[in-house]
Amino acid sequence: MRLEGKVCAITGAGSGIGKAAARLFSTEGSHVVLLEIDEDSGGRVAAELGDRATFIRTDVSDPDAVAESFAQIDRELGRLDGLYNNASVFFGDRDASVTDLDLDTYHETVAVNQNGVVYCCKYAIPILERDGGGTIVNTASSAAISGIPGCDAYTATKGATVALTRAMAVAYAPRGIRVNCIAPAGILTPMIRESNLSDPSFDEQAFLTKTPVRRWGQPEDIANVALFLISDESAYVNGSMVVADGGITITPMF
Repeated sequence: MRLEGKVCAITGAGSGIGKAAARLFSTEGSHVVLLEIDEDSGGRVAAELGDRATFIRTDVSDPDAVAESFAQIDRELGRLDGLYNNASVFFGDRDASVTDLDLDTYHETVAVNQNGVVYCCKYAIPILERDGGGTIVNTASSAAISGIPGCDAYTATKGATVALTRAMAVAYAPRGIRVNCIAPAGILTPMIRESNLSDPSFDEQAFLTKTPVRRWGQPEDIANVALFLISDESAYVNGSMVVADGGITITPMF
């Protein structure tokens, strides 16, 4: 029960990694606040977890909606101990290299992946600090550390997440709030199925051959990393980026 008595908010908690994290955090004793834009998926996860969860429909790209969601957490639960900024979008059929990138796609990606992290941190941190501190886990990507062509909007937001994580880690650790991020790759989520696996040019076998562990990652693999970072077990980890990619980013190309 590594999170017993804690309240943790998870964005994008209705599917994929967010859903896996919600399940895991709740089994470890946390009351989980599901911040999810899709009412159906968020409601289903909340129903599954029962009185261990609170669902709040939240569009993380809307600062007013985010502010109200965290105000509701404070009103109804009275505290907050952890925030997992998991919500992300990748428009695989529209993202592109800068010169070919439609600016609407760029702004849509930034709105969720970059602005959403800023908004959630802005409104969560005062509650965390008031309650004696806590932890924040952000979601980066292997795209933040490798030069992956053709997805420059996504890459830009994930690089920004890493930089913001480090800045906040320095600023807020003296105030009792640790900030870290996870850089996943090759995780078998709905996002991957809708982008890479639906792309006829994507060679799944070649991808798996280049991944040293020779398999796709599962949402639970990343949820376990998030659990460690959000829990007191990582009490001396601050400003770190944990790369969870099966080793693909360290694999030589030749």
